Amino acid sequence: MRYFLIAMLSGLICTTAGARTTDAPEFNARDLSISWEVIGNDKPVKGQSLNALTFTNNGKSTLAAKGWKMYFNSARLIVPVCPTGNARIDFVNGDLFSLTPTGTFKELKPGASVRIEFIDQEPVVNITDGPEGFYLVWDAGPDKGYNLGEFTRKPFEPSYLGLITPEIIYNQNKNITDIPAEQLTKVFPTPVNYKEAGGAFGLTHKMTIGAGPEFANEAAYLAGELNKLFDKKLPATVQPSSGTNAVITLNKDHNLGSEAYELKVTAAGIIISASTPTGMFYGIQSLKSLMPPSAYTRPQKEIKIPCVEIKDEPRFPYRAFMLDVGRNFQSKEEVMRVLDVMALYKLNVFHFHLTDDEGWRLELPSLPELTAVGARRGHTLDSKHFLPPSHGSGGELDNKTGTGFYSRADYIEILKYAGKLHIMVIPEIESPGHARAAIKAMNARYDRLMAGGKKEDAERYLLSDPNDKSDYSSNQYWKDNIIDVSLPSAYNFMETVISDIVAIYKEAGTPLKTINFGGDEVPAHVWEKSPAYLTLKATHPEIGSTGDLWYYFYGRVNQLVKAKGLYLSGWEEMALRKTALDGKPVYVPNPDFMPEHLQTEVWNNTLGDGNEDLAYRLANSGYKVVLTCVTNLYFDMANYKSFDEPGYYWGAFADIDKPFSFIPYDYFKNSKADKNGLPLNRNIFIGKQRLTDYGKSNVIGLQSAVWGENIKSTGRLEYMLLPRLLGFAERAWSKDPDWATEGDTTKSQALYQQAWINFLNVLGKRELPRLDYLNGGYGYRIPKPGVILQDGKYFANEQFPGLTIRYTTNGKDPDAKSPVYKDAVTNTNPVIKFRAFENKGRGSNVTQAAKQ
Repeated sequence: MRYFLIAMLSGLICTTAGARTTDAPEFNARDLSISWEVIGNDKPVKGQSLNALTFTNNGKSTLAAKGWKMYFNSARLIVPVCPTGNARIDFVNGDLFSLTPTGTFKELKPGASVRIEFIDQEPVVNITDGPEGFYLVWDAGPDKGYNLGEFTRKPFEPSYLGLITPEIIYNQNKNITDIPAEQLTKVFPTPVNYKEAGGAFGLTHKMTIGAGPEFANEAAYLAGELNKLFDKKLPATVQPSSGTNAVITLNKDHNLGSEAYELKVTAAGIIISASTPTGMFYGIQSLKSLMPPSAYTRPQKEIKIPCVEIKDEPRFPYRAFMLDVGRNFQSKEEVMRVLDVMALYKLNVFHFHLTDDEGWRLELPSLPELTAVGARRGHTLDSKHFLPPSHGSGGELDNKTGTGFYSRADYIEILKYAGKLHIMVIPEIESPGHARAAIKAMNARYDRLMAGGKKEDAERYLLSDPNDKSDYSSNQYWKDNIIDVSLPSAYNFMETVISDIVAIYKEAGTPLKTINFGGDEVPAHVWEKSPAYLTLKATHPEIGSTGDLWYYFYGRVNQLVKAKGLYLSGWEEMALRKTALDGKPVYVPNPDFMPEHLQTEVWNNTLGDGNEDLAYRLANSGYKVVLTCVTNLYFDMANYKSFDEPGYYWGAFADIDKPFSFIPYDYFKNSKADKNGLPLNRNIFIGKQRLTDYGKSNVIGLQSAVWGENIKSTGRLEYMLLPRLLGFAERAWSKDPDWATEGDTTKSQALYQQAWINFLNVLGKRELPRLDYLNGGYGYRIPKPGVILQDGKYFANEQFPGLTIRYTTNGKDPDAKSPVYKDAVTNTNPVIKFRAFENKGRGSNVTQAAKQ
């Protein structure tokens, strides 16, 4: 029945969305190419940037001078009046803008180009700052968008403070020494105890795996993993562990912790010991890690595994990665690729950010509009049938990033796959903020049922009141994205969503312990003019202002999840109480929720913004805290300040050294740069709370995150995620390093440098080559080379030993066939370019050497 309803909804959407039936002019929008150029920062005034768009007509028809508008997305605000005078740019909602030709715009004939300059309200730092997703809408034609053609960015050489130049990269890399591969620890993340015994065991397809019934699933998993590596498939190899001559034995040891394992490889065979299937699974991952990366390149006849003795267990029980698919969708297949790499590096929690303003990605049978409306993006100005384009998704409904959702069957498949990998999946349902997709979907449901005369049913799940005239703007500039928590129907919605999610996990046979209900970034002035708020306030004396609605909402949601046997989790705002100090607004831990055992995921430690110690304050107050610090663990942040490095940077720049150097119990200690990439003024830590021993007991783990605004493809996801995730895995799993606890600064820095060099060698010579071939290869970020000009010679180096640097002197970008850099290059050509490559020939961004 629900599939019929979804089909009916889709049909309704298709017929109503195209109400205008006049034919569009015979002009192909894809014949228009666009080029974005940054003319300069601090123009026309300081703090702004002057930009230009050049539109070129590559077709055979003329674009008229009027009768159309263009729409596009921009993460920053734009001055409406264009300096060229031939267009006007107006804000619509969220990140959507319109571009309208003025009377001075001339028709664009075939082969011709037109330039439109515009003023951005902020300076341009990198390629993510530009406009994107251009499409055309005709004034007289179907009310739909037509995507434009190729979009290009012209190179920009900024001169702002903190710019990372090829020379700076070279100097950062120059102390990275090469460590012979045989001297490296061959299991990653670094085990607690690791000892090589000399010699190796030759593993072939002719083997047996001995395991008791408690490890039958892990034995089958291991057999499947080994099957991928050998040129011949394994026979039926899993046998009872007792009384066999198994080559690999999975042994039960009741004395080990729940996630601990021991791994012993001798010339006679392999023994993995654990007390639980989870511990055994991690032992298997270490066995996979012991295998040389070359084992993944082609089918093997024999794999040499070094003889070792390992005793290991994780530092933190909660080792999470959060993926946002609400902003930009990722396919089920890509999610499973992410789960695979999480499992390899022993991460055990997948925080699935399924909903946001720009998309609802999980099919729920009780509320089909959530995906029929909330999972689709295309041109619309009223969001009655689908959502508007965001983050460059374009005006057409058929797009891979804006449109998409996981069917119930898809999600169950993901849950089962994650369960096999011993990864817990926590769904996040954003509320009450970041909820525009849900709000508009429930409005569509209301319209459909009201049209059928079913007023009571129509109002059952409404999340907004059309009579609410509150005027607000979210951090992302949405004006209508906050659930009205005063409405009784909001709790009907929450209860139904919870029930449907619980039912999905039950059908999957997967345990569900918590649902994350968001809680971040609710703007000022929300609910102030809500009739429902005024009604609620009149009957609830504990609600004195809209600020009190926060505690009312989460108190009720907490009761709903508790009724299902779950506990509530969310971002840090959920655990805070708004108050004032010296007349200024401040947040303090909310004592009312402390007895409820809520789990808070704390992102806000932005250096210089005043909340550097927020995570520690909450932990010291008794809240269970997951450190998700933007300064070190947000992998959608740009790696460093350079125009060609994608990513946001509002909270930090975060190269791979940020997660690796993170000190969970004292992250003040290793903080060296502010959010702008400039040297940190350490006075910001004066008066900030340090983490007490009691507070340490409340830090249950670490979480890394990739928010989806600028993740527009699987390639971009893997570029931003990897290899930074490996730095995170080292901190989440491995023991507290000696450089973190050493009190002498000079000794601490020396110990850190030694550990850092070892880490880079392990990645460059073992883990990155493994990722080149695992699951067909991951598109991790390859750092571009550092280059310096000294005495008329160009010297180049690379962050990861093991990568190959190639160069050209003819002005072309280096490719996999270009000369290999072996020593300083002497050349008088005006353009010399360098580029790093991995084993399969995929290259980094290009470094253009400074001119002599």
